[in-house]
Amino acid sequence: MGEKSEAFPLRVAAIDIGSNAIRFFAAEFADPDSHAVLEAERSSVRLGHGVFLTGKLTREAMDAAVGTIAEFKERMARLGVTKSRAVATSAVREATNGERFLARVKKETGIQIEMISGSEEARLVHLAVRNRVAMGKKQWLLVDLGGGSVEVSLADHDAILWSESHTMGSVRLLEELADVGEEPGRFRRLLEEYVSTLRLPSVAEYRRPAGLIATGGNIDALARLSAVRQGPGGSLAIPLAGLRAAIARLSGLSFRQRVDELGLREDRADVIVPAALVYERLAVLAGVEEIHAPGVGVREGVALDLADEAGTARSYRDRQLQQVTAGAVALGRHYMFDEGHGEHVARLALSLFDQLRKLHGLGDADRRLLLAAAILHDIGSYVSYKRHHKHSLYLISNSELPGFTPKDMTLVANIARYHRKSEPASDHDAFVALEPRDQRRVEGLASLLRMADALDREHSRKVDSVRAQVKNKRLVLHIDGRGDLLLEKWALERKSDFFRRVYGLAVVVETTGESA
Repeated sequence: MGEKSEAFPLRVAAIDIGSNAIRFFAAEFADPDSHAVLEAERSSVRLGHGVFLTGKLTREAMDAAVGTIAEFKERMARLGVTKSRAVATSAVREATNGERFLARVKKETGIQIEMISGSEEARLVHLAVRNRVAMGKKQWLLVDLGGGSVEVSLADHDAILWSESHTMGSVRLLEELADVGEEPGRFRRLLEEYVSTLRLPSVAEYRRPAGLIATGGNIDALARLSAVRQGPGGSLAIPLAGLRAAIARLSGLSFRQRVDELGLREDRADVIVPAALVYERLAVLAGVEEIHAPGVGVREGVALDLADEAGTARSYRDRQLQQVTAGAVALGRHYMFDEGHGEHVARLALSLFDQLRKLHGLGDADRRLLLAAAILHDIGSYVSYKRHHKHSLYLISNSELPGFTPKDMTLVANIARYHRKSEPASDHDAFVALEPRDQRRVEGLASLLRMADALDREHSRKVDSVRAQVKNKRLVLHIDGRGDLLLEKWALERKSDFFRRVYGLAVVVETTGESA
């Protein structure tokens, strides 16, 4: 039997607090896969103004944002919204007073805003795009350009294969290069030089993208200024030649002419050229001749995610695990890891986790942390095999994965760090910095990872399965696989001391090997 879902129809709302605007989206879902839009609005509050130069949100911008969010809360009440989520992106992430702003919003409106990473932005955009465009098994380049950053991902329908965030948003570019004055030609030349530094990561192991899908208000405005054709899923396909013609036209007009003659909003007229040059650069790098604009973004992704979460719980968890796996594998490939070993250790670690749920009492969120840590535990070997567990801690701590917060990544990094060598100690700064509850989570999960890693000590994947049973204050592990498995049994007995200290159970290993 499937697990129960929430009652549909369901009304949800999303608030996307970006660097150039605050967007609101409300929809009624008949089921997780179909919905009708109730309201969609954009408020011209540029929180990013000054942040990328001064590092602070201005009082004026914060006042305007709080007022706008309060209005959106009232609309949610009038619409009968029962599930909502508010997210903030690069401007709030980078502002030194960003946390104070979030606390003020919570106090004055009751809305809890979540600061999300670039990878989480990419995940939400992917949800919105795949709902609009039939991506299939083809690999598409997704580009989400905001005011403070641009998220670039390679994805198919099922998952994001890799994702990178670049600090090259439209507002950021405008403000960083604003000192060139009003002379359009000079400004464009400087922009072109700046944007030319943008690179895509090496994707030799992937196929050439089937196309480039761009999201954000600027690409929608550029579509209105260009000759377009209908693309997949009702998207608009902008030829690269048409985009270049629009850039030339816009570059020859002053800010006021763009507003008066082209009908652009004032908060769009100044940033549209920097945005267009970023899109053009990425199209050239991707080797495509047109850009698809589906007219969706983060806010639609948030709404779809809320509806998905309200559906069958097991189905939602399965999709979460699929995304964690894809994201972790993509990150591992960046560091040329042993993919087969990482995935095999992850399978064994999750098997131990599931069989020992009554013992450890941890939940699905912890299971996802273990999955990521198991896949990535060896990526530190990219730096050096010697002390590679410590290098893994550093690399994972300074990386992002879709669906994970910075705190989650710190936990994943610590779990991976303890897959070998010493156990947590008082002089391990990264571990000591964790809250006591999180230290216990790391210890419990790392002890499982350490045993799973021992079961593939030679990276030969000889162990097919492990069965775990608690008997008489002992953990009995029965391992099945190819050969006599003597080395795996020896390694498991050596690396099980951590588990014994965490859970108070001695570990006994039994094997049933088959002839190779």
